[in-house]
Amino acid sequence: MLQGSFQSVLEAKNRDEFREEIVRFAQNLGFETVTATVVLDRGPGNAEFMSIDNAPAGFNEIAYDPSLGKLDPVMQHVKRHSVPIIWSQFTYVQHGRGDLWEEQARFGYCSGVCLALHLPEGRHFIMGVDRRESLPSDHQQLTRVVADLQLFAVHAQEAAWNVFLPAGASLEQQLPSLTPRELECLRWTMEGKTAWEVGGILGISERTAVLHLNNAMHKMDCNNKHQAVLKALRLGLIR
Repeated sequence: MLQGSFQSVLEAKNRDEFREEIVRFAQNLGFETVTATVVLDRGPGNAEFMSIDNAPAGFNEIAYDPSLGKLDPVMQHVKRHSVPIIWSQFTYVQHGRGDLWEEQARFGYCSGVCLALHLPEGRHFIMGVDRRESLPSDHQQLTRVVADLQLFAVHAQEAAWNVFLPAGASLEQQLPSLTPRELECLRWTMEGKTAWEVGGILGISERTAVLHLNNAMHKMDCNNKHQAVLKALRLGLIR
């Protein structure tokens, strides 16, 4: 069953198909949620992140907080290593970050496996599968789970680059076209303003401010306004 997933993910033609394949694989492997992220590293402070996941509502509000990412022991591991990390509550507690585990456990992220493929030209592919239940206690079974994930990730990363950056397309060619009003809303959101406050500053209703932010999020394929602000900063759309 899993071997068929390897070929299927390579045949994904767009983000929806790619998401469908990685979710199917993760669930067949025994995990409820999955995240696949490609990273284009163009130098210090200049990296582009593009992710696809099936996270429950509300989780991405904390998952894409850059300040928390720097404290997350799982993210710090995959940033520096290619060896998969098998994590649980103990992983966070031993690093003094039990509070982060408690926060994500509310959404079902209690244990999992995460790995990164560090590729030439500053390209990286990160994939993680997560669930509420504890990981298998049988060492051989857990080893097989990790091996299946590693093999699938090799195929998934090839599909991911084709989906996120089709052949011949550059990052600059993919810059989203945001309206001046959408950019203004993102700038004020970056300053910590709520949609209600942004509306007051720009002389528009809160509902209209939310509409502009949602449009910006959609154009940049982001899951929330905080991720949209980060992406706009990385692309140089706002300063």
